[in-house]
Amino acid sequence: MSSAPLPERLRFAEFTLDRLPNGRCRARVGLTWKDSEQFTGEGEGLASQAGELRCSAQACVVALGQAVQGGLSFELLGVKAVRAFDATVIIVSLAVHGEGPGSGQRVVGSYLTETDTPRGAALAVLNATNRILGNRLFMR
Repeated sequence: MSSAPLPERLRFAEFTLDRLPNGRCRARVGLTWKDSEQFTGEGEGLASQAGELRCSAQACVVALGQAVQGGLSFELLGVKAVRAFDATVIIVSLAVHGEGPGSGQRVVGSYLTETDTPRGAALAVLNATNRILGNRLFMR
């Protein structure tokens, strides 16, 4: 049995969602890598159920963009909350643009939640991209 260390991956560290008095919302997502590097993204949108999901997912996309430092870019195509299996499943679709293999592909991620659907939208983005980013960050 090998005891080799597992490759590091981006970790979800912080999430806040503020509902503003003007009918909008602002989400902030914090990611960490190797417990020393931190990446923060913000998004703003309408303070509705769909708007809060999109705002939260977009904040995570911005933080991911900082983490990859160019070479890859992510575009949020859609986010949706679906009631299934007696729970709420948040599903996101992203386009991944960049150089070399994996360029121009679409990825999908999901997160099962009961209470905090905006936070689930940010986590679904991270789940959609963790396979793509695992090797990229590990090679830095």
